[in-house]
Amino acid sequence: MAKRLDLKDVNIFYGRFHAVDNVTLSVAPRSVTAFIGPSGCGKSTVLRTLNRMHEVIPGARVEGEVLLDGENIYGSSVDPVGVRRTIGMVFQRPNPFPTMSIRDNVVAGLKLQGRKSRKELDEVAERALRGANLWNEVKDRLTKPGGGLSGGQQQRLCIARAIAVQPDVLLMDEPCSALDPISTLAIEDLIAELKTEYTIVIVTHNMQQAARVSDQTAFFNLRATGEPGRLVEIDDTPKMFSNPTQQATEDYISGRFG
Repeated sequence: MAKRLDLKDVNIFYGRFHAVDNVTLSVAPRSVTAFIGPSGCGKSTVLRTLNRMHEVIPGARVEGEVLLDGENIYGSSVDPVGVRRTIGMVFQRPNPFPTMSIRDNVVAGLKLQGRKSRKELDEVAERALRGANLWNEVKDRLTKPGGGLSGGQQQRLCIARAIAVQPDVLLMDEPCSALDPISTLAIEDLIAELKTEYTIVIVTHNMQQAARVSDQTAFFNLRATGEPGRLVEIDDTPKMFSNPTQQATEDYISGRFG
């Protein structure tokens, strides 16, 4: 597991609108990369291109290359469903299937793949819930609806669901924005544990969170409303937060705008 991601000259469009301009960056295996920047600068759009979620929007398209260990995931022979299995995503708001049991939430992806062995599914459910640091909290109520969990627990359930199919990369789009501080800390601790097995990319508006959880940080911005978003710079997180190369990065991190 845990593969390298490389973006080369990536341009993203919604119909005729040029949303993101010419992004080139690399994400190392078993690391956390944070995307930061003001609203509307394209960071979540870039995140969604990493597992071909962007193209489900009518008229959306991507130019350039997104390479997973050297293979272009937008190649003509590449199955988008397979890409999304290999590169999992956790969304901003927890989205468990509310009436489905906790156990069935976790193994939903495996069932879609045709896996039916109850023993195997139970083993995967336990392994994924342990991986999401949720097992001890739910092991006695696996048959209860996932919608009955707290917000923080629901988000960890969604993480368990994402890792149950054993992806190589895990994408997280503001996974803590709807959570209280205690649940946020639990997710951040979990991210630190998960990066030993997965390549993780996280979008966050929380500068302190980016500084705490990431190994490298990419700052996105846009010159003006209606202009495409662009990558301003990417570097090791300690350097980005102490001595960024670009003045715009320093202005954003220090709270002068955004």
